[in-house]
Amino acid sequence: MPGDLSRPTLSDERLEALWNTTGVLEFATIGSGNHFVELQADESDRLWLMVHSGSRALGPAIRDHHLARGESVGGGLKCLRSGEDAGAAYLLDMGLARRFAGENRRQIACLVDEVVSTAGVGRLNWAEAITTDHNHVEHETREAVRLWIHRKGAMQAWSGQSGVLPGSMGSLSYHVIGRGCAEALCSSAHGAGRILSRTEARKWITSHELQRQMDKVWHDFRQSDRLRDEAPGAYKDIRAVARAQRDLVKVARVLRPVLNYKGT
Repeated sequence: MPGDLSRPTLSDERLEALWNTTGVLEFATIGSGNHFVELQADESDRLWLMVHSGSRALGPAIRDHHLARGESVGGGLKCLRSGEDAGAAYLLDMGLARRFAGENRRQIACLVDEVVSTAGVGRLNWAEAITTDHNHVEHETREAVRLWIHRKGAMQAWSGQSGVLPGSMGSLSYHVIGRGCAEALCSSAHGAGRILSRTEARKWITSHELQRQMDKVWHDFRQSDRLRDEAPGAYKDIRAVARAQRDLVKVARVLRPVLNYKGT
């Protein structure tokens, strides 16, 4: 783990203990669910790498720790006041979790770089890297007023800002550029989103059907049964998602999957 993250100061000693045990073990790992590493080809057949992974076990632990200390405001919601100690503690911990997630993705990319370079495929061009995340709170200015903007399942899409819009593991993905739509708080969807719950997907999608949907995409077919809830048919059509938010972002590059690896 990078030196500035190896011994962080979090707001609670139990969180620090988790960071120094589980965090160390999970660093440079993808995780399960919809997290993935994917090699993709653009319209010119150039290869791109997309990495989707977050703060692993640290994120949920930080969330639950601070939820327990939140002030109930009705409707099942809780708040932490940024000007008080509890709010400052959360912002500290959240910021560290986001840095962990960013460095985690970078380290995974470095490991992939080693593999593809050894295979003679090429090297990563870090100058063209796009970095974004989709679960955060940011202090931003709206009409000369400083506000806390919460994005859950959404990414920043300021005017001219680059982003990624993943599909499923068997469908297209996009590189996008934000349009800075004020009505959407300069935000965009972060991906296709599910149309079937994991339970429903496992009920209706067989291993054979997963293989059919993953035609021409390299993947570990031995994991087909475990990956049925991540089948392309469990997700919305990313093309429809892109069309629905064309006022929020414009498509800069279309990417098709070549090789997909998901943790199980």
